[in-house]
This record gives sequence, structure tokens and C-alpha cells, in this order.
Amino acid sequence: MEYKIEDLSKEEAVYIGEKINEITPREVDAEDEEFVLKVENEAGEIIGGCIAEAYEYHWSRVLLEELWVDKRYRHQRIGSMILREVERIAKEKGCRVVTLGTASFMARPFYEKHGYTVFTTLKKANGYISYSLVKYLDRDTPEYVPTDNSGARFRISSGNDDDAKVIENGIDTYSEEYEPEYESVGFYKKLADKDGKFLAGVTANVHKGDYGFVDALFTEDAFRHQGLGSALLQEAEKFAKENGTSMILTYAGDWNVVFFKKNGYLIRGELKDVPKGHVCYELYKIV
Repeated sequence: MEYKIEDLSKEEAVYIGEKINEITPREVDAEDEEFVLKVENEAGEIIGGCIAEAYEYHWSRVLLEELWVDKRYRHQRIGSMILREVERIAKEKGCRVVTLGTASFMARPFYEKHGYTVFTTLKKANGYISYSLVKYLDRDTPEYVPTDNSGARFRISSGNDDDAKVIENGIDTYSEEYEPEYESVGFYKKLADKDGKFLAGVTANVHKGDYGFVDALFTEDAFRHQGLGSALLQEAEKFAKENGTSMILTYAGDWNVVFFKKNGYLIRGELKDVPKGHVCYELYKIV
């Protein structure tokens, strides 16, 4: 079939997201809901906090995007306080799973003490290892009790967008001590027929010198099984390689993982029973 590669419009990118939502299994009808928590000292200075998202992909899941404690206040229970509040809110919202990411220079042992288990690992170009962890809130997990509870004198409360920026800056400052900040470039392309009609589209991001990630890939029903999705995937891989990366990652479920396997992607980890009754995979390919 004849087609041409063109830039994806913002409207088409939104359309791709909507179509993927239609075919992805869901547990709840609620929209994604972000929430921010902060911990302040006696002077009103933010010394810790987190950013989390509930109902990610319409699943009963909370994604803990960022958790940060000022280095002056670490090992005083503040991190545990934040984590327990995230889990309390998750249960209150009817979520049964919390997932998060960390790195070998960060807090994997801390999360494991609180009942989280690793389901993916990835060795980065800088030699460090990134981990994805999960905790099923509907399963019995021994309660971790910190030895130092001096941080209990501080209170945790809801935060806003400005507080989120403080938390993000804290995480960025800490991470910069161990790994460089990679320049990120987007890849937003579509395949169109001779009249410019949309056939398939892909959105991806590449961290130059580190790795690429395919965020969304969609082909119209009438044009599937004709190699269009594979062609777009190859273009994204080529773009990643041209920008100094040797690996490209993506997510898939048991409903579409076969497609990526046929295109040379390997499973690096799986999240069982997410969404309910299914398996979510993280995949990679060396390009």
C-alpha cells in the first residue's frame, strides 16, 4: 500500500490517545486524578512530599511519580509518612495497586521495607539501574516500623501546583548528583494516503544518549495487518538511533504484546493482574 510519512497534528495525537483508551481494558470509569502531598517544617518550608496519579489508564492503580525528602530530614520517618498517606488515599479511592520507579542510587531498599517488590530492572547508559516496583494493597503485607520516629512532629497535608514544583526541583537536584539531565526530543508522525487521510500514527520521546520510549501507536481498523504499525515503529526506532540511543522501550498488555514481539521487542518485566485479570508488560529493543 502506498503511503507517506507526515507530522502528526495535536488533534491527531489526541485522537490516537482516545482510540487507544477505547481498546485498552479498564477497571474504572474515573478520569486520571493527580494529587500532591507536602510536609512542612516549623518555619513552613517544604521538606518533603510527593506527586501521584490515581486511576492511571482507567485501572485501579496509583502511580507514585515522585517522592522526595530534603536530605537534612532523611531517616526520620518522613518518607514512610508520605508513602503511607499515598496508600491510604489509594485505598480511599478504591485503588488496589501502587506502582513507582526508583534507581540504584535512590531508595529501592526503603520501598522494599514497606512491602514493594521489583517487577522490572533496566541498566542505564551511565551504569546505574532503574527499577519499577509494585505493592498490591489488597494483599497482606507486614507493617514496617521505622526505628527513628522523630519526623512525626511534622504534619503532612495536600499540596498544589506550586508545591509540586518544589518537590520536582528537589528530586532533580538530587538526581543531578548521580546522572546528567538528558535532552528530550519528541517524535510525532503519521502515515497518510495520497490524499492526506490518517492511516496510522505514533508518539514517542527520546532522551538523547540514554533511551527512547514509544508512548502510543495506533492503526485504523481498516488498515491493520498491512505492516503500517510496523513501519511507523521502525521510523521511531530509526529516530532514536539517530539521536544517540541504543535502546527503545514501551508498554504493552496481553491484548497487544504479540505485535511488539513480532517486531523484535523483548519482555523485561511484567505486572500481573494489572489491569484486573490481565498482564501489563514493559518491553525493550536494542536498535
